[in-house]
Amino acid sequence: MLTAIITIAVLATLFGLILGYSAIRFRVEGDPIADQIDALLPQTQCGQCSFAGCRPYAEAIAAGEAEINRCPPGGETTMIALAELLGRDPVPLEDEEAAEKPKSVAYIVEEECIGCTLCIQACPVDAIMGAAKQMHSVIIEECTGCELCIPPCPVECIHMHPLEATPQTWKWPFPVPAVSEASA
Repeated sequence: MLTAIITIAVLATLFGLILGYSAIRFRVEGDPIADQIDALLPQTQCGQCSFAGCRPYAEAIAAGEAEINRCPPGGETTMIALAELLGRDPVPLEDEEAAEKPKSVAYIVEEECIGCTLCIQACPVDAIMGAAKQMHSVIIEECTGCELCIPPCPVECIHMHPLEATPQTWKWPFPVPAVSEASA
């Protein structure tokens, strides 16, 4: 019995050392420009830019395969921040109508909801909760306002409500620089 425990401990240590060495030796560095671009994007994962989410869009921008003006949720503020980061000229937003809309969240009229779950399947951030043949509800804190849940709803019980600007919902569009102790 003691021999089996010692053998397993030695094997576990050996495999741990091999995995640790492999993690260091074969480490793949991410693209730092793509990381910076991704940090500027709103992280709505809405797909309005025709990419599956913010990270694929950031990687496409970094590779020069996509323009910086395809993010309606980020709007002009994000486009200008991307232009400054990449040293490009600002360009008009691709979908200016969508970018000019105020920030909003989905609202489900619960009395009209039939529980079809099509909105749950369409939501890229899992902001809708409910079950089949049961009423659904939107988690306001999670909703990004992408409107992807509206088209699949067969009874049109989902509406967009403008998000009230409060200190909790307001977000600074750029990273706030750290204040050094010398300037403080």
